[in-house]
Order: sequence, then C-alpha cells, then structure tokens
Amino acid sequence: MPLVGDGLAVPCVDGEERAYLNLDAAASTNALGAVAERVHSFLPWYSSVHRGAGYKSRRATAAYEEARVAAMGFAGRRTDGDDLAIICRNTTEAINHLAYRLRLEPDDVVVTTVVEHHANLLPWARLCERRFVECGPDGVFDAEAVVEALERRPAPRLLAITAASNVSGWLPPIDTIIDAAHERGVQVLVDGAQLAAHGALPRSADYLAWSGHKMYAPFGSGILIGPRATFADGDPFLAGGGAVDLVDLDEVAWTDPPEREEAGSPNVIGAIALHAAIDELERIGWPSIAAHDGTLARRLRSGLANIEGIRLLGPDPDIETLPLATFTLEGVPHALVAARLSAEHAIGVRHGCFCAHPYLMRLLDLSPAEIAAYRDAVRSGDRRNVPGAVRASCGINTTLEDIDRFLRAVASIAAGEPAPVAYQQDPATGDYWPEGEVRGWASADRAVGASCARG
Repeated sequence: MPLVGDGLAVPCVDGEERAYLNLDAAASTNALGAVAERVHSFLPWYSSVHRGAGYKSRRATAAYEEARVAAMGFAGRRTDGDDLAIICRNTTEAINHLAYRLRLEPDDVVVTTVVEHHANLLPWARLCERRFVECGPDGVFDAEAVVEALERRPAPRLLAITAASNVSGWLPPIDTIIDAAHERGVQVLVDGAQLAAHGALPRSADYLAWSGHKMYAPFGSGILIGPRATFADGDPFLAGGGAVDLVDLDEVAWTDPPEREEAGSPNVIGAIALHAAIDELERIGWPSIAAHDGTLARRLRSGLANIEGIRLLGPDPDIETLPLATFTLEGVPHALVAARLSAEHAIGVRHGCFCAHPYLMRLLDLSPAEIAAYRDAVRSGDRRNVPGAVRASCGINTTLEDIDRFLRAVASIAAGEPAPVAYQQDPATGDYWPEGEVRGWASADRAVGASCARG
C-alpha cells in the first residue's frame, strides 16, 4: 500500500536521481493516502475547539472528540467504562504526563527494563527509584525475569514496559507479563509506540501510550490511556486555558478530565489524522498486516545475516520480530554505512543508538571501560567514535523488492565496493558527508539536515 511521498526521486552523488526508499518507519512514517485525504477535507472546517459557539468550531470540536472515541476503541477500551483518552503530542509526552500525575515519591519504585526507549526510562529517573529487568546477549528476557523484579521489596508502584523494541524489533510476552503484574497488585504502563502500527495494543494494560507519527498519521499527536481516577484530583501536568472551570488570582478550580489534562489549544489536525489512520488500519485488519510484516521481517533479517561481515543484533533471525533489523558491518563505521546508503543508493535508514543507549550498549557487548571512554570523548565534543549500529525498518508500504534493493546495497558496501566519492566525518556530529559539489550533496546542502547519530 503506497504512502504519500513514495517514489520521490532524490539526487545521488553520481549525478543520477533514484527513487527514495524509506527504511526508517520505526522513527516516523509517511501519511497513508486516506489520512492525507481526510486532513485535506477537514482543513476548511478547521477552527478552535471546545470554546467556540460558531458552526465551524462545533464541527471541529465534534471531529476532535470523535478522534478521542476512536483512540479508545483502538486501545480496546469502552467509552462508557472507567478509562479515558488524553490527546497529547507523542508517546514521550504521554509518559511524562503519566509520571507527573502518579504523584510518585522519591522512594517509590518503578520496574522497567533495559530494553526501553529513553522515553520510558528518563521520566521515571527524575521522580523515583527504578528497578531494571536485564536482558541476555540476544536482547531478550522472559516473563520470569519480570516476576523476579516485581516480587523484590519494596513493592513497586508501577511496571513500565515496551510492547516492542525500537532497536531489535523484539516482542516481549506482554500479555503474560501484564497478568503477572496484576496478580501481584502492580499496575502496568505499556509503551505501544512501536507496536501500534503492527498489531493490537494489549487490552489489559492499565495505561497505554502511543504516537500517531509512527502509524501513518504524521501530524503530531499522541495518546495516553488510563483510569479516569488517576486524573480526577490534583493539578494537571500542564496548566492553562481549557483545563479550568474557574480562575481567580489566588485560586483555581480545575475542570473534569480529560479536558483538565489538555490545557491550551489542542492539535486538532493531529487528532483528525490519528482517527483516519486508526480507521484505515482497522479496515486493512491486523491479520493482513501481520502476514505482510512477517514476510518482510524474514527476508530482511535472514538476508542481512547471510552477508559476510554483518552482525545482526538482537534475537536470531528465526524469532518473530517486527519488520526491523539493526546491524553492524565489520570494519565500517555505522555512520558511514548510513551515509553511503543515502548518498549512493537513495536509501534512508537510521544509525546511532536509537534513543535506547542502555539496550544498544548491551547488544554491542561493550565493557564499562569502553562506554566510559566514549562518554568522555562526547563530553569533549568529539563524536567520531560513538558506538552505534544501523537500523532498517519497514512499513505497510515496503515490498520484498524494496528489501532486496536494500540488501544488494548493503552487500556491495560489505564487499568493499569503492565509494564514487570520498567522505568526510564531522567530529561534532559523528556523521559522514560526501565530498564534492554534486546537486543535493554540495557543501551548502549540509544545512538541510542535522546529525542523525545523536540520541
């Protein structure tokens, strides 16, 4: 299924143009056609929501609230139940929002794992103690390891865990883990950012967070699902207009949730886009999406594993994962592999640490001394040798022909095929840039993009 922007011709360093192949779906996806069409049709009706008496405001408010209802259904929640949906910017904001509203004390414990994205590590670090579930060399852990962490004392307030890794594509046994937490009286937050475009979100999680920009609604919206009681009392994460019933100079009466949690003018377009993406994914159906994902994942992971010099990180190629693969190439820096794929082959991938530094350091099997040396270099402004890997991630629009094109490009680099131009590395970013003044890759074009290795 094509996405908006598929097939765009981009310049390469040999002076030719090639169709751009986006293999960075794990970071952000382009829009589904149905999403772009609905946004386009809504734009004439765009108006301020919740506060306008005009007809357009009423239409916009209705559309915004319909998106909230759709998000509830997507999460397997009833609109007449105990849960609510808060519309925010993205998964990161959703988790920060929840971390604030749980009113954690410094000696409270949140159990999380070393597999997590930074969005599910850093918010807890600012507020309370963290207890980590470790992974093995292949980047996985079992439900028993989570149970061990849950049963240690003091008892945790929360288990915060991903439903799918953005680095390895691994899918933890999330339903079993949630059941184990509930048996021990522990609530669960599931980071569904990576899973949302590929499969059903776990219905039994107490809290869910995910982003539209990873599920073909790239207009800046995210969702936090949780019990209404969590947000019924106390001051909200954001304070401002729309979150109140009454304000005096010395007093404020907060309104009821979810409006209490959505101060300021909301991202109406983002909500409309998310609703459209939900409708389209549900129309296609998870069985069809899962079958497509499985076919791509097997070709991608087995293909990389069979290229000499490639080290595939994470589970063995025969383990079910998302259609995603992270790897290193012996003797070639990860940043140079990514630069050559882009500049010579018009293939967009991600490189670096993928906002999951603790996990990647374990997958790369780096010693504490090595990590300390890299940290010292970064603090001095030198990112040339920052450890990392290359990630290729597929979406609903990716084909087997796309995978084969990517594998051929990687194989040519691994085989030592000379680059058509020399590459220079920027010490400040660690990224490589091709020398020369070819259109699209001239020195003046470097301002177009920033470092993709940071984070």
